[in-house]
Amino acid sequence: MDPLKTVKIGKTEVAVTRLGLGGAPLGGLFSDVSQDDAVATIHRALDLGVRLLDTAPQYGLGKSERYFGQALEDIPRSSFVLSTKVGRVLEAAERPPDLPQFANLPSVDFRWDFSRDGVLKALEDSLERLRLDHADIVLIHDADEQEENLPRVLSEAMPALVDLRAQGVVKAIGMGMDNWEPLMRLAEEGDFDCFLVAGRYTLLDQSAGPELFPLCEKKGISIILGGPYNSGVLASDLSPDATYFYERVPAEVLERARGIKSVCDRHGVPLKAAALQFGLAHPVVAATIPGARSMSEVEENLEMARHSIPGALWAELRQEGFVPDYAPTP
Repeated sequence: MDPLKTVKIGKTEVAVTRLGLGGAPLGGLFSDVSQDDAVATIHRALDLGVRLLDTAPQYGLGKSERYFGQALEDIPRSSFVLSTKVGRVLEAAERPPDLPQFANLPSVDFRWDFSRDGVLKALEDSLERLRLDHADIVLIHDADEQEENLPRVLSEAMPALVDLRAQGVVKAIGMGMDNWEPLMRLAEEGDFDCFLVAGRYTLLDQSAGPELFPLCEKKGISIILGGPYNSGVLASDLSPDATYFYERVPAEVLERARGIKSVCDRHGVPLKAAALQFGLAHPVVAATIPGARSMSEVEENLEMARHSIPGALWAELRQEGFVPDYAPTP
């Protein structure tokens, strides 16, 4: 598999490498990352040919975006595709909020805002932190956190981004969330180019595959996969302290992950390689964006995406019930 092959997002001209760089760890997800290390990580990804960079205001409450801004300051703008998100507006606060997933947060809090003005404000602030004059992909982020947000996404947030896309300020628009079910309605009623689906099409959870992916194929909506390692467990030593959806892995999930690893071991394939390549086999998936917090992790992700995997491994995973019949494999 060539992780540096480029594919277009939806019906747009935005071309991304199949392997991207997820920016949540650079914002301090689980543990802090210094500015120097974050900048070096981003530069290493670009040096290796990775061209899709994903961040969000949520990731360290602006830290990730600021680190990307620092790293990209002298990089030719046409040499990368930058994805960020709207839905949260950051505001100065007396002390950092209680967000235990992120370390060393600044004294900044956020408010949800899916109104037209909120979307425009969030994007304006993001571009300032990123030191950019435009974003290539803008995703409406975590609108599933509150059910009442979805009508406003369709009535205000999406039309605002459609206007920005028409003006050339944004090249592609979409949604980003953990849960795939709300995306069914949004695919039917909205005008989107891509969805970022986090953790719902992996070796451990293929729940987005049977219904959402065929609908997206029909609508011409590309999928970007977030969390291909399910927030860590598929890239870990599979100890009970591993993380799954940002919390300690449940025993039954850990047992399943160990079963998958046993199959990988029999074929001499790293679990990380199988986890990273599985999602990319689906024709509606344009890219996958594993997070990285160091140059070595970027290098390893590229190595895992290139690792040769025999067809017999996928056949055994399917036979053992780890890969469903409907899911294509590399």
